[in-house]
Amino acid sequence: MDVMAEPVAHPITVAIERRIDPDRTVEATSWMQAGTDLATGFTGFLGSGWVRAGEGSDLWYMLYRFRDIPTLEAWEQSAQRAWWLDSGRAFAREVRVERRTGIEGWFDAPFATDVETRHVGDADSASPTGPIQQPIPAAPPRWKQAVAIWLGFFPTNLLASWLLGFVPGFTDWPLVVRVLLATVLLTPVMTYLVLPWVTRMLRPWLHRNR
Repeated sequence: MDVMAEPVAHPITVAIERRIDPDRTVEATSWMQAGTDLATGFTGFLGSGWVRAGEGSDLWYMLYRFRDIPTLEAWEQSAQRAWWLDSGRAFAREVRVERRTGIEGWFDAPFATDVETRHVGDADSASPTGPIQQPIPAAPPRWKQAVAIWLGFFPTNLLASWLLGFVPGFTDWPLVVRVLLATVLLTPVMTYLVLPWVTRMLRPWLHRNR
């Protein structure tokens, strides 16, 4: 009997470009952090962050990631997010939104990916055919992504192994238990802290000669 395989769920990274009133940056900073705090409470949330294009720029970029499309849409269609967006309409204007699949979402420069793009306010964005598909440059080569991940994982794993060595009797635990504990501790550290930091530091090299 043939068994149909279930589709593999891929993490979805959403990048949003906004114009922020320069006279209300203090409010906008608190507002952006409030959005992150709200998203944290939703199932499937994997992390987020935001940056300004420059000290004198009104362009702000926000990036957040969910486990898959259903968990992302649960957040995007929630009453909490609707309330949060409405509270910022006086000083924040959404300009562009992109969705990115897979690990590449952490490696792409702002708005340099391949899934879907919509320009908020454009006539085409209201089209019943949905978001505009654009030929956008690909993510860095896989070997560069692998190097970046290794550069983050090796020292993190080394430090974790050294620290866990101070746990009484840890070396006597079964191998599967030790590995399980290490991966449970390291996965969120890599996702929320190490990988975003490493890719930010290596961005010029990752995107060189693309």
